[in-house]
Amino acid sequence: MNKAEMINATAEKAGLSKKDTEAAINAALDVIADALAKDDKVQLVGFGAFEVKERAARIGRNPRTKESIEIPASRIPQFKPGKALRDTISK
Repeated sequence: MNKAEMINATAEKAGLSKKDTEAAINAALDVIADALAKDDKVQLVGFGAFEVKERAARIGRNPRTKESIEIPASRIPQFKPGKALRDTISK
């Protein structure tokens, strides 16, 4: 499912216009992204939690040349599904 399909399905399920639904989904995604940028954890009870994880610098290998390269430290977003979501998927 892509974003447009998600907007259509959500609008139909909620009985809202596609325009209002798109604005709400975009706003929710922006709020999550802004919170993660500030190192906040976003927890949606029953759905899951978004948080930022630190990835340490490490030595990698270029598969083409077999040369060792240093991969810098980075911060990555991570999602951990909640119990209700896991139960829904496993049915």
